[in-house]
Amino acid sequence: MARLTAEAPFLHPDCEITDTRFGRYVEIGRGSRVAHSEIGDYSYCDRYADIANASIGKFANIASFTRIGATDHPMDKASLHHFHYRSDDYFDDAAADEVWFAHRRSRRAVIGNDTWIGHGAMIKPEVTLGHGAVVAAGAVVTKDVPPYVIVAGLPAKPVRPRLAPGIADRMMTLAWWDWSHERLRAALEDFRTLPAEAFLERHE
Repeated sequence: MARLTAEAPFLHPDCEITDTRFGRYVEIGRGSRVAHSEIGDYSYCDRYADIANASIGKFANIASFTRIGATDHPMDKASLHHFHYRSDDYFDDAAADEVWFAHRRSRRAVIGNDTWIGHGAMIKPEVTLGHGAVVAAGAVVTKDVPPYVIVAGLPAKPVRPRLAPGIADRMMTLAWWDWSHERLRAALEDFRTLPAEAFLERHE
């Protein structure tokens, strides 16, 4: 694979990208669809991810076949079907319901820095994953997840902390995800070899 660059995202074949801003060193896996979103520096998604109306932080790890910010249907109307908001697809003399589409786009999913979303997981609209959180494969996340907590299941529930609370708080204060590319390179061996607490002791 070509080396990632700061200048432009690395898009694998067959991606559909709409109204999305990318940070530096971003990679989007084959066949993924990304719409009305922001994806922060160093974040990536694997194959066939479907991301809409999402604000994704830095260093997010998004596995294949995940769905983030899944769009919804109008439950309180006479019909669920999209003929009444994608009306221009069905009628020559009707326009799309832009008010409905604006409402959808306003319901943002927010993914924190250094998160991991497992294969086939779903993150619903208006859900926030805290920094360092982990979502198990196949989980459906319907409520906010605190920082550095692992969740699993349908609906997703906390399994355990990823890091002890004191360590997690210190890691968020350190905020290594905001370091320069050069500082990340200088600390690379420590990222590879040191447990979280030892890493903090060296870099706080």
